[in-house]
Amino acid sequence: MRYFALACDFDQTLANRGVVARSTLDALERLLASGRKLVLVTGRQLDELRQIFPQLSLFERVVAENGAVLFRPSTGEAKLLGEAPPQVFLDALHRRGVSPFSTGSVIVASEQPEDAKILAVIRELGLELQVIYNKGAVMVLPSGVNKGTGLLAALSEMCISHHNAVAIGDAENDHALLSACECGIAVSNAIQTLRERADLTSSGADGRGVEEIIGRLLLDDLRGVRNRLMRQPILIGTAADETKVSIDSYDASLVIAGPSTSGKSTTMIGLLERLTQSDFQVCLIDPEGDYSHLEDIVTLGSSEGPPNITEIFQILHNPKSSLIVSLVGLPLPERPLFFAALLPKLQELRAKTGRPHWIILDEAHHLLPKERGQAITPIPQILTGVVLITVQVEAVLEAALKSIRGIIAVGASPEETIRQFSSAVGVPPPVCSPLPNRPGDVFIWLLDRPHGPLAVRVQPPSSEIRRHKRKYAEGKLGPETSFFFKGPAGKLNLRAHNLNMFIQIAEGVDDETWLHHLRRGDYSQWMREAMKDEALANEVHEIEKDGKEAPQKTRTAVIEAINRRYTRSE
Repeated sequence: MRYFALACDFDQTLANRGVVARSTLDALERLLASGRKLVLVTGRQLDELRQIFPQLSLFERVVAENGAVLFRPSTGEAKLLGEAPPQVFLDALHRRGVSPFSTGSVIVASEQPEDAKILAVIRELGLELQVIYNKGAVMVLPSGVNKGTGLLAALSEMCISHHNAVAIGDAENDHALLSACECGIAVSNAIQTLRERADLTSSGADGRGVEEIIGRLLLDDLRGVRNRLMRQPILIGTAADETKVSIDSYDASLVIAGPSTSGKSTTMIGLLERLTQSDFQVCLIDPEGDYSHLEDIVTLGSSEGPPNITEIFQILHNPKSSLIVSLVGLPLPERPLFFAALLPKLQELRAKTGRPHWIILDEAHHLLPKERGQAITPIPQILTGVVLITVQVEAVLEAALKSIRGIIAVGASPEETIRQFSSAVGVPPPVCSPLPNRPGDVFIWLLDRPHGPLAVRVQPPSSEIRRHKRKYAEGKLGPETSFFFKGPAGKLNLRAHNLNMFIQIAEGVDDETWLHHLRRGDYSQWMREAMKDEALANEVHEIEKDGKEAPQKTRTAVIEAINRRYTRSE
């Protein structure tokens, strides 16, 4: 199930002239019986709403006063989401003769054409207030308060992601409401601009339209609407013709495959960054601890021990929190067993909340090895929102590959990687001859797209750039990841524990020592393996290949490549 909450406007959406039909109430009860939650989002004041609509207990939360008041029907508690209007403002409205107008806890409500007087008072007093319209009604609220912000506050309390919510409305003030949800729906009697921007318009008006949408939610979870939901595509990169290449944010499932040190991690970090920036919850299973450096994502587990499963789900309980589960503290044979215990619980959480939206398995050939013959834990027949990262597609359990709908082939021999994938999923290979391979390109093949493998240039993730600049330029790497200038006879043991130190030693070391490491490719290997910086490693590797007899020229070129990425101030 994708949608776990339905947010409804009240007037001319749920209700017609303030009255909710019995058939509409029955539809709301059927929706609740499916395990979904209801949120009422209205411009009305709470006391007025209670008088005309006694069935508020159907709703998990009520957002009143156009986003300014959050009410919990189960406890009777109300929380203000904005400041009360200044008395000087109310006094000025009285002096101007604004009529009618009423005051709620936060909202000031009136009608057109009184908005001209209201706007004049706001300008004269220099107040940070906004005027919002609703089919002739005029509402004054603090800047930044609207139905969308109110709904997000309600969903946050309910631990439901806005990606798992549907909203339905009819008027100008519902633009923010619909935009706050993954799917925004207009009833047929909605104003034209709302119908034009909505992902779907019901055929029925007001409550009949709500009943229709509830019926579709119960039938197929609005599956037929998904092709129209293009507000959250996830960018992979840019094709040679500058076309943006994206994947679906919900139905996609991918393999990222290629040899070691080919750029899989960089590709994955870029995808991970875009997912979390769009508020999708991600759970990344990291057997080797390769992602524990990422700044904006919680990491559980370390070399000292595995994470606690209870802690994992405490983090995932919050839809705004993504998580890296590091298994580096477990012996290699125990990692598949830990994952086998974790996966059913992740699937159970998905069934209850729709989250985590994405499950990413690094080293998938270790967690789901083909050699085992069958999974330790049952694999769902349909996998969505899943990324498997592996050095070899053929080494991954076939049952886990059957639902995968695309591949990103990284590094040398992408044709062979794509061939392995096509064989695993039972689809004829799209390419036989070698693919034209520009440095830095990956090849993406999506089974639901008409074209074959497409060369894509993936942009380096900004989090990776920030991490490199701080940790590798100025930090202190351990002995196992530091660079040691030893020279051809091993007489030296000069340790560079960061890039600044590397540059200092490189500038002073003798030519024989410099060329010894250059000819062996040690510099690019260190940058690739210790820093996992494919772009820098590739550039330095080209210098190593082309300048083996020019110590000063290559020394300058390597230092300049480092400076451009890490040590030069921006």
